[in-house]
Amino acid sequence: MFKKFLLLLTLHSLQACAQQSGYSVEKTYKIPGPGGWDYIRMHKGKLYVSHSTQVNIINAATGDSVGVIPQTTGVHGIAFDEALNRCYTSNGRLNNVTVFDLATDKVLTQVPTGNNPDAIFFEPFTQTIITCNGSSKTLSLIDPKADKVIQTIEVGGKPEEAVSDGKGHLYVNLEDKNEVAAVDLKTNKVTARWSLGAEGPTGLAYDKATNRLFSGCDGYLVVLNAESGKVVSKLPIGDGCDGVVFNEAKNLIYTSNGQSGNLSVIREKDANHYAVLGNYPTKRGARTLCFDEASQTIYLPTADFEPRVGTERPKMKTGTFQVLVVTYKVK
Repeated sequence: MFKKFLLLLTLHSLQACAQQSGYSVEKTYKIPGPGGWDYIRMHKGKLYVSHSTQVNIINAATGDSVGVIPQTTGVHGIAFDEALNRCYTSNGRLNNVTVFDLATDKVLTQVPTGNNPDAIFFEPFTQTIITCNGSSKTLSLIDPKADKVIQTIEVGGKPEEAVSDGKGHLYVNLEDKNEVAAVDLKTNKVTARWSLGAEGPTGLAYDKATNRLFSGCDGYLVVLNAESGKVVSKLPIGDGCDGVVFNEAKNLIYTSNGQSGNLSVIREKDANHYAVLGNYPTKRGARTLCFDEASQTIYLPTADFEPRVGTERPKMKTGTFQVLVVTYKVK
């Protein structure tokens, strides 16, 4: 009887510990200066944070400022070319991309693109920098060696974010069409358009092992077969998702949900089976994110807000811009 009591007590204690375990905000990095934000990216221990008219560079371990890239008005995204040791920012209000040296932070040039370049990334198959141009509904392919656009692809909708399989296939979330467009980078043509069955697709991630796409939509994460376009799964997440990343080491998908102020975590059991593990508190406004595989750390930019007035969007409190550092803790 006593042994049974001890066993029950041990199981209860383990269950209580498990309930307290999860993802939580470990610390907060304050970043001075006014203005909004969009994407955040990690590179070799540094965080590159879009911040209205500039990019703040901070030490990912300490939060200390280590640099600023100015004159990137309306900056959305950040991308890196490892071979050239360069960084690229998509400047939405300037309709161009800023190129700077990663070693010195010296601005090298600016490259004109389509209108309102938003997401930006390095594409390994073509060895180009690609921007998703929201207003012109195009993709700009930039030759990083020549610093010029060498190809413009019409996608027939507002491209919010794109991912590559590294083999010549590109997948683009079309926010205004509620679709994913498949692009053949050998012909630079859209070859398919797949309905998501959900609205407002924004963040997009890809698992090369299972050939699955993860599209963050309004209240849902939609999983697509990247070959057929078939919807594999549709899972509930928080509201206001604008970022999705895939943790390859643990087969986890993270979505940052700015309206709900939480982080949804989904497990990929196999190519066709998924489960929501939980929705973990972050902060209102934390709608984008980046993930550091080495430290298993998630970073989300946000700010503090004034109380909502009627149906208006809450205003950001001056001087409260910040980056949340989220880790998994077993308590």
